[in-house]
Amino acid sequence: MCGNGLASRRATCLHEPAVFERAEAAGYGQITDVTHPFDIGKAPHEVAVGRGHLFLIAGPCVIESEAHARRMADAIQRVTADLGVPYIFKASYDKANRTSLKSFRGPGLVEGCRILRAIGESTGLPVLTDVHSAEDCAPVGEAVDVLQIPAFLCRQTDLLVAAAKTGRAINVKKGQFVAPWDMRHAVEKIRESGNARVSLTERGASFGYNNLVVDMRSLPVLRGFAPVVFDGTHSVQTPSAGDGVSGGQPEFIPVLTRAAVAAGVDGVFLEVHDNPAEAKSDGANALHLNRLRAVLEQLLAVHAVVKQG
Repeated sequence: MCGNGLASRRATCLHEPAVFERAEAAGYGQITDVTHPFDIGKAPHEVAVGRGHLFLIAGPCVIESEAHARRMADAIQRVTADLGVPYIFKASYDKANRTSLKSFRGPGLVEGCRILRAIGESTGLPVLTDVHSAEDCAPVGEAVDVLQIPAFLCRQTDLLVAAAKTGRAINVKKGQFVAPWDMRHAVEKIRESGNARVSLTERGASFGYNNLVVDMRSLPVLRGFAPVVFDGTHSVQTPSAGDGVSGGQPEFIPVLTRAAVAAGVDGVFLEVHDNPAEAKSDGANALHLNRLRAVLEQLLAVHAVVKQG
């Protein structure tokens, strides 16, 4: 809470104008059009990032099986193809940051990369997965199109540099503990390592214990550094709020994603599952597959209005 203490203490509170004044004075928080667009994948499934077309990153949280991952990729691709939404498939080969040691983590590096490469080759879709160690970056970079840096690891220099050196596009999730203007440093670590293809993803900020809140002001700040994606599913997560697992409030996914698209993001990230109640990871905050089309139709309508303005 913000009280009547020292000015430096007050300046840490999000509702204090000094926060954004300080960021803008430093050249961090200027609301500008993105100046670093790039492309991912190959025609006819190439995804233009930061070029005015709303794109989607979606799939299950983790590879539960090869058959399930393929089924989800195909089902989501049918919806996005019908709606004309550029699409990147996502799934994790190893969830290294699960709450409990007993939680399912995935098939692992070797098998996971084989599955992700096969899905990319069979569907033609660009594929994204997250990496948790610098040692994984090179082999993962040979299998997928986008390496994602988890929010908890967004400041890890060795990981960012190793990911950048693969030459693959990099999507960095903003840490729940990081001010939006400080993400400039993560972007610089990647670009100064020779890779200009970097995007940033907002996934909420810690708000007390076991809760997140989304400050929509962060989106234009982040977009001053790189194209911006909004994670509509992890933003409704209640971290570690269950019995050894995270909870969630998926009923708010459409609300927050509409608001983010209205604020001018370049893409949307959604974890989608055909049976969230039985999902092996993050089912509590996943979007049910049968709701995907309706949500995307709403987002496209909002995006069209924003482009007109």
